[in-house]
Amino acid sequence: MDQKLVSSWFHLHSSVPLSYVQPPESRPGMVEASSKRKIPVVDLGLHDRAETLKQILKASEEFGFFQVINHGVSKELMDETLDIFKEFHAMPAEEKIRESSRDPNGSCRLYTSREINDKDVVQFWRDTLRHICPPSGEFMEFLPQKPAKYHEVVAKYAQEMRTLGLKILELLCEGLGLDQNYCCGELSDSPLLLAHHYPPCPEPTLTLGAPKHRDPNLATILLQENDINALQVFKDGEWIVVEPIPYAFVVNIGLMLQIISNGRLVGAEHRVVTNSGIGRTTVAYFIRPTNKQIIEPAKPLLSSGARPIYGSITYEEFLRNFLSKGPEIEQELLLKPS
Repeated sequence: MDQKLVSSWFHLHSSVPLSYVQPPESRPGMVEASSKRKIPVVDLGLHDRAETLKQILKASEEFGFFQVINHGVSKELMDETLDIFKEFHAMPAEEKIRESSRDPNGSCRLYTSREINDKDVVQFWRDTLRHICPPSGEFMEFLPQKPAKYHEVVAKYAQEMRTLGLKILELLCEGLGLDQNYCCGELSDSPLLLAHHYPPCPEPTLTLGAPKHRDPNLATILLQENDINALQVFKDGEWIVVEPIPYAFVVNIGLMLQIISNGRLVGAEHRVVTNSGIGRTTVAYFIRPTNKQIIEPAKPLLSSGARPIYGSITYEEFLRNFLSKGPEIEQELLLKPS
């Protein structure tokens, strides 16, 4: 495993290994990303709730992406969280593998490229530490014990992310005309934390840190480093750079909310590019349903006679299909006109 981690061998190569070279149509060097267009910024500190609702709903309908400021999470905790994951990814490979392999059932694990990388013809330039972080506090004993304070920092961060995530979901549900607690409970009770590390890449125009994709969840809250432009959103036929705002979070809508909203909200396509000068670490908090939860268009949105666009599926089945079929799952979920 240690030889597979990109962070173990990237510095030994002056070119990208063939297995990491993207096909020409996917390479970031083929299409210049736009830095003129910006994704929306939503101020969660506004006292005018109606205005906040309007902003967050508009951003989710038009872009499926936005950044939030005045979100209530302290700068100190954001710094500590990024630092702890940077420390983890900087540890020797054998130590990282040991610390992320405590649970034989895989609630915490370390992998390179993607979880399904054995099915990928082309690999992706990143290592990822993944673990579930349910609100019950289960599985905490399986988390890494190194670096020091890992448990303390990550537990606090997960708690803050849950609070922020529920606040965002409440706003979105209210904006859609649903009960603001519609997405609470089993629709959001199985969150996942992904700490990605993208080492410097000798030929960034040939490879990707993450391919063009939509997230298989309700929403993602991303903590990214300042001054490194790597995340891009696909809209209206072009890639838009998500330029980091200091101490803001990036929020993107996942396929689950697209289904629940009956297509009103956009599960936006996005990708991650690499750079040759500096490594990049991000922390993604996935708001996800429990496995047995049924995912379908919210019935209150259909009460006026609107036709459901999507069928019903358990999250477990959706995730299994998503991991095997990728983006094609979205088309399979669409109901055919009667």
